[in-house]
Amino acid sequence: MKKYLVALTTVTVVGLSGVFLSDAVQAETIGEIQDERSSIKADLSDAEAKIADVLMELKELNDEIERVDEALVQNREMIATTEEDLTNTEEEVSLLEDEISELEEVIEIRFDILKGRVKSYQKSGGNIGFLDVLFGSASFGDFISRVTAVTKIADSDTRLMEKQEEDKAVLEEKQDKVMTKLTELKDMKSELEGMNALIIEQQEENEDKKKELKKKERNLLELKAELQVKDSNLAALEEQINRSVTTTESGTNSDGNLTQLSSKTSNKVSSKPVQRVSGNGNLNTAINVGYNHLGTPYVWAGKSPGGFDCSGFVSWAFAQGGYSIPSSTAGLQSTGTKVSYSNVQPGDLVFFNTYKTNGHVGIYVGNGNFIGAQNSTGVAVANMTSGYWKNHFAGHVRRVR
Repeated sequence: MKKYLVALTTVTVVGLSGVFLSDAVQAETIGEIQDERSSIKADLSDAEAKIADVLMELKELNDEIERVDEALVQNREMIATTEEDLTNTEEEVSLLEDEISELEEVIEIRFDILKGRVKSYQKSGGNIGFLDVLFGSASFGDFISRVTAVTKIADSDTRLMEKQEEDKAVLEEKQDKVMTKLTELKDMKSELEGMNALIIEQQEENEDKKKELKKKERNLLELKAELQVKDSNLAALEEQINRSVTTTESGTNSDGNLTQLSSKTSNKVSSKPVQRVSGNGNLNTAINVGYNHLGTPYVWAGKSPGGFDCSGFVSWAFAQGGYSIPSSTAGLQSTGTKVSYSNVQPGDLVFFNTYKTNGHVGIYVGNGNFIGAQNSTGVAVANMTSGYWKNHFAGHVRRVR
């Protein structure tokens, strides 16, 4: 870029000295600018392709994040259901333990009865025969009663022992089922918790990937914006060289000398007060009027809502507020009074070193933002605390009051 600025400076020096910039030099300079613009456009295409790839990756990653989030929700629902089943089963185990305890007491009582019966049977000789019942009877009625009693005792003992075995078998079967269910639920809960941890880990990894892709996207967008600004600046420089040469040629006499040129045409502009002119509005109008024209395209030397360049927009905006200020960055860089960026206020002019020192200007609107005619987006609000504009801001602020 420096060599192009040197070429432009040469145009001015040539005019002052009366020596023409040859067509060959002009063509070579413009040719170099066009070559660099072609290279920049190729870089722009590459950046746009990479942005498209990143956006596709982001879409796929967002789909994956959605699936993982859904899996996490389902898994947590399963864990909640399993925990509820576990609680119910543990209560069932507790009730079963109480039932087992009660049955064990009954079994113990039955066991004591059977033991008593056996002892009594052994004391009576170990065997009660039919004759013992017959001859021991005082009467036939007594005999019938004795036979019935013996039969009932034998049947009762048999039923007692069968019931004992049945109850034990039922309890053991129930206990086995409940304990098996409890073990299965505990295993399931453990497995679900492990799956939950893996899903959360995958969630965190996806979020990290998303942050990286977002950062990559921001960097590519900043690169694209920077390339677009460079291309616009080169186009402006190309136009400026063409105009300078045309002006130099049209302003010479037959001897090849400029008819009117003096040191007053230098880019140096002394600091001067701002003229307040008649008209509706005020500083707030100048600050806010641009919001009605967001998206208005950038046009080289544009000074109206049909199209603005950066200085043309600033001059037009302040005119709506009743201020008359220059419409070139060269004139604006000395307009009003200089203030430090630490004291910047809405309505102050902020300058950026783009293709030249103070090559871009905008109106500060607060919170680190400024409004202006940007090369790549037209009239827009941009942030000067990060990215391209932060890198090209050197602290030059002018207050128009």
